[in-house]
Amino acid sequence: MPDIITNFHSEYDFLSNFYLCPVALDDIDYPSIEHAFQAAKTDNPDERYKLQIASSPGAAKRLGRRVNLRDDWETVKLNIMLDLLRQKFTRHAEIGQLLLATGDAELIEGNTWNDRFWGAVLKDERWIGQNHLGRLLMQVRAELSENVT
Repeated sequence: MPDIITNFHSEYDFLSNFYLCPVALDDIDYPSIEHAFQAAKTDNPDERYKLQIASSPGAAKRLGRRVNLRDDWETVKLNIMLDLLRQKFTRHAEIGQLLLATGDAELIEGNTWNDRFWGAVLKDERWIGQNHLGRLLMQVRAELSENVT
């Protein structure tokens, strides 16, 4: 197992929020975390429905950039992401096992689109960014590990 995982594609695509794996938001299932997370940005039921039926996680992400943001979004978005990640890896035991199989590897959502909040970018051989997604994934992995033992 590598010491660090910085690419949520191929072998580690299950770590990506674009991975198709149903999760619920307010008792409504969405095809992926990306769909549900973008829907959580708004309180508007019509906008949420459009995000639920978006043709792909990428389409949901693009739609999510145009929704009417709920007033408390900046204060709730990390907890919403944590809840969705917990669902993904507990509702779907096989995916939870894949997360556990990453062992103690540091998880970094490395990207080239300069997202330094959810992920990090490689600059001068150093990862720069807050990497909230990677940190939350490692938190969920630790929680799963505690429940296994």
